[in-house]
Amino acid sequence: MLLVTNALVITVASDQPDVIADGWMLVADDGRIDSLGSGTAPTAAGARVLDVGGAFVAPGFVSSHSHLFTSGLRGLGVDQTLYGWCDSMLGFTAGMSAENIYWSSLHGALDFLSNGVTTAFDFTDPRLSWVPMVDGVRSGNGALRDLDYVLRQADAKADSGIRYINAVGMDVTVGTDDEIFERLGAAVAHDAAADHHRMLGSAVFGAVQWSPRRDAAELEVEAMRRFGIINQAHFLETRQEVELQRSKFEWYAGAGALGPSLIFGHFIQTTPEIIDRAAAAGSGMSWQPASNGRLASGIADLGHIRASGMRVGVGLDDQACTDVSDPWQNMRIGIYQQRAATGDPNAMSPADMLRMHTLGSAQVLGIDAHVGSLEPGKFADFVVVDPRSPDVGPLWHPLETYVLSTSLRNLKQVYVGGELVDENGVSTNPLAAEASARVHEQLPALAARNGWPA
Repeated sequence: MLLVTNALVITVASDQPDVIADGWMLVADDGRIDSLGSGTAPTAAGARVLDVGGAFVAPGFVSSHSHLFTSGLRGLGVDQTLYGWCDSMLGFTAGMSAENIYWSSLHGALDFLSNGVTTAFDFTDPRLSWVPMVDGVRSGNGALRDLDYVLRQADAKADSGIRYINAVGMDVTVGTDDEIFERLGAAVAHDAAADHHRMLGSAVFGAVQWSPRRDAAELEVEAMRRFGIINQAHFLETRQEVELQRSKFEWYAGAGALGPSLIFGHFIQTTPEIIDRAAAAGSGMSWQPASNGRLASGIADLGHIRASGMRVGVGLDDQACTDVSDPWQNMRIGIYQQRAATGDPNAMSPADMLRMHTLGSAQVLGIDAHVGSLEPGKFADFVVVDPRSPDVGPLWHPLETYVLSTSLRNLKQVYVGGELVDENGVSTNPLAAEASARVHEQLPALAARNGWPA
């Protein structure tokens, strides 16, 4: 057991105050929260005691949209919008091996943990390598890599200790329909054999936005039904070919895809009608404010989206297009974007932003029974954030200060299931040093062999 004491506890639970002063939390041996409260902590024989000295204890962040394999590719395509950036970044991964992608994915997962992100919905780099986009669709087919290329990305997440949902592309332009489902089924079966305390589910990497197949949405719906998995689709993300993107909303609607199991990733270049129809059907959205700004993709209409009742989660997207996988930066960029776009300082509150990057993301992904808030029965995935190191001043409004004024500099410890996984930016994972060494060795060598980056 672990007993956390002397804490400013932010639970993000609807039945609790914003901040519990003089708080404590008891973690059971199974890594789940037994109880929490304020004042005198309970006696727990044999429990390890973590006195945080008045620091914040808050839920680990949940990234509802991530590409962890990109961690070694920051700084590519910095002057590009989405498709040009993809040419730079995914053009590089087209030459990577299963071993390369394993270490890069492990590096990315450990980076998330070091920055307080304890759960990630992760899109694996597909088996079908990237080819440039022309007129809004893929210009052809790349090479179909071995199954191990995808499986090793799942292995990396499992080895890192992060909790995750593993999203796999269907690569619907290669092979018969039976072969497409067989490929996806092999990846889902691999996920099912993983540690279910860490692996929280499988998903379809929705790709209708890029697909030339008119029945691509129908294939994704069949995959969701056949394997009992959710689907997150990159959709209405970029300013390129907006009308073509919007027209494909009808592909999803016509296929019967709209509903709680379909999440729209980005959802920027929308219309009020598209938002309302998606919300009415129960579909959710994952919002990536930092990467949307980095790639000049646009600002999502969160006012209309939230007013429609649509569930919203927040993701950090790629390390290669968010640059620093910093959830505090992501929250502040989101708040600032919405306030600047609307002229309304109440357009996005710190409390709402924090909720979307924790419990809201878990709800969108259907895993809120396990993660996203500090409540009895949920996993004890939490961060320790000290507002006095460096000192941010008096805590006039503690929750608002946590969101707006603390940062990675104040992040001292990260726990997953009550176990320390990172302290002061140093991972406790025995593979961390090797992951860093491998990424620094393998990726430059690969670039030199292939003449990258161009």
